[in-house]
Amino acid sequence: MTDPTTANQNPAKGRLLITGGAGFIGRYYFELLTEQGVDFAILDLVKPSWDIKGVPCYVGDVRDPAAVRAALAGCTRVLHLAAAHHDFGIDYNTYFDVNENGAKVLCQEMDAAGITDCCFYSSVAIYGDATPPITETTPSLQKHPYGASKYAAEKVFQQWVASGGGRSCLVIRPTITFGPRNFANMYSLIRQIDSGKFARVGKGENVKSLSYVENIVRATLFLWAKPVIAGCTDPALGRAPIDAFNFVEKPDLASADIAGQIYQSLGKRPLPFAVPLWAALAMAVPFDVIIKVTGKNLPVSSMRIRKLFSMETKFEADKLRRAGFVSPIALKQGIDRMVRWYLAEGKGQPAVWRVPPAKVGGTPGKARMGGKAD
Repeated sequence: MTDPTTANQNPAKGRLLITGGAGFIGRYYFELLTEQGVDFAILDLVKPSWDIKGVPCYVGDVRDPAAVRAALAGCTRVLHLAAAHHDFGIDYNTYFDVNENGAKVLCQEMDAAGITDCCFYSSVAIYGDATPPITETTPSLQKHPYGASKYAAEKVFQQWVASGGGRSCLVIRPTITFGPRNFANMYSLIRQIDSGKFARVGKGENVKSLSYVENIVRATLFLWAKPVIAGCTDPALGRAPIDAFNFVEKPDLASADIAGQIYQSLGKRPLPFAVPLWAALAMAVPFDVIIKVTGKNLPVSSMRIRKLFSMETKFEADKLRRAGFVSPIALKQGIDRMVRWYLAEGKGQPAVWRVPPAKVGGTPGKARMGGKAD
């Protein structure tokens, strides 16, 4: 079995283009691939916020054929991370324009450049309200435009591979991905617990499948290094030309366990009581009204309460395990690493993330926790 902590793409395969390479996950690829001596370039709406040490960086939109064409020059494979993916500050049409149309532009330009090898980050959001157990063969029942647009993008890559010519695409479907330097849901939960503004709601027995960023990066490279075999159904041997893998840490943790680990890592004791779900939802009503009237992205809302304390988001990743990958960092260890980063430097930073412009050529916006999207 290949060692998942060292498996990587052979640098001899040529330059790799990472779309969305200036983002949260992109930075972890930057660090690991730089360490491994892999030749790669970045395409993103903005320049990375860190020192990229001479790595070629193209500022452009994945929906812009000219920008994609320039970035693909000299490349032989593509890691497609660029996406409209936040649940605030993005309208319905932009999800599809970035995720589906961006995939079409990328496939067209890869064909023009003679590139036949890519990896696409989709999402478990494509499954929508499907009934567990949810595996790679579960039908898509997506409702939110994010999941629907990611599923549409998968169809684009399926059609691209089906056109033949040795094309192959590895599809990764992560669940909520967290880790140091991420300012999304896990950061908000850590901040609330640290500030004393958090109280457990209900029993907290609902499972919340998670992905730790360092693990998913290594898992992707591990899978991408496997040989492409037509009709392959055994992930231990290789992968099919178009092949999808869920990425989920196992064993799963319930919401109470996640909060408990955060308390432990912060060196704090949890409150000795839990708030009934009905009471928590009633207290969230004023926040829902403020969100509706002002458009602000507040850390408290009835939907956030339901997602964290009553809705179960449980996915399976047996296919990844059969392929031979074992996460080198346990889930609780990953939570602890993020809490330590939060205490060392993240605590004083605002929760801000970029959102793509509605149209090509527009200025990328920013979504803020507690504020409007710019």
